[in-house]
Amino acid sequence: MMLGRAVGSERSTVGSIELFFDLVYVFAIVQISHLLISDLSWRGFAQTAVVFAAIWWGWNYTAWMMNWLDPGRGAVQLLNAVLMLFALGMAAAIPAAFGAGGVLFAACYVFMGLLRPVFMVIAFRNEPLARNYQLLGAWSAAAGVLWLVGAFLPSEARLVVWLVAVVADYLGPRLDFRFPGLGSAPMSDWDTDAEHLAERNRLVFIIALGESILLMGGSLAAAGTVDVRLVAGFVVGFAALVSLWFNYFALAGHDVLGGEDGTAALRSAYAYAHALMVGGAILVAVSIELRLTHSHLSTPMVLVTIAGPLVYLLGNVLFLRSRFGRVALTRYVAIAALVLIGMAAVAWQHELPVIALSIAVLAVVGGLAVRTVLGRPRKRAGAEPA
Repeated sequence: MMLGRAVGSERSTVGSIELFFDLVYVFAIVQISHLLISDLSWRGFAQTAVVFAAIWWGWNYTAWMMNWLDPGRGAVQLLNAVLMLFALGMAAAIPAAFGAGGVLFAACYVFMGLLRPVFMVIAFRNEPLARNYQLLGAWSAAAGVLWLVGAFLPSEARLVVWLVAVVADYLGPRLDFRFPGLGSAPMSDWDTDAEHLAERNRLVFIIALGESILLMGGSLAAAGTVDVRLVAGFVVGFAALVSLWFNYFALAGHDVLGGEDGTAALRSAYAYAHALMVGGAILVAVSIELRLTHSHLSTPMVLVTIAGPLVYLLGNVLFLRSRFGRVALTRYVAIAALVLIGMAAVAWQHELPVIALSIAVLAVVGGLAVRTVLGRPRKRAGAEPA
């Protein structure tokens, strides 16, 4: 197939057009972070979660599509440029996604969801992959109706309809894209390249961590004057960010299969687990921003601070189960510790200094990072992740 990746050592290469496409998501993550910061209510959390779910799914399906397409072909590069334009439209619409920007946000998302399978069906006509993408396209079109209908509803109703749309989109792979009258596309029918997907997800996780750097630097620059509280919060926040990097990359590249088989494992590890890990990294960025710009704790600030590493760890557990088949007890201990710290911080938020919460979270995340680095597995079957 003229547009397909060549079989061999070059198949896993991440092309420059893929890296160029990812630049939109630097902007998108900044927009998502600011959306949450602007509204720390439960409604704000829910709206941010829905927007992030759509942004992630758009990136995820594009990364999977490029698993089979040769990034050096002109038609493939043009496709990525068009997708990039509509992803930029989505990102620009994020602040008003539940207001006047809802139609733009939904229309761009649905267009991307239809363009990818149409291109793949044409590019791989008469091949099994074309039928798979016919089913994926049918599923995306059905969910797209919900996205478009929701865009014309009032804010509260839009949130409900879009939540249903998110569930529909995310259920597709879990149900093997089974569609009435068309059949199904089991994960065993998708010939995926694990290393390409792994590298794409590692790169987007770095982008998510980069948002913390942007927010931290921006907060420090905007402060005007630098005092002890600000410097201490900056140092502790940076240490937590580095710890998160070690927690992720100490195991990156150590894929010892022992959980689900084949593409089913990749689906869990990258489509779903990385959604949680990237989302957790974004929450970490938001929490650092809040702790640098506020001198007193509040319940929303505590919840975001705990939710960041907690959501990341939930995704990390799913990832490790998919790739290794087991998870060390230290991950569960860290999750329990974060929950306890959060409960204590909410109870004593008026007496507890902001830096005390930051140090407590750093102790958990940093301690887990040390344990992970020291106990990282060797590349042999049956090795257990720390």
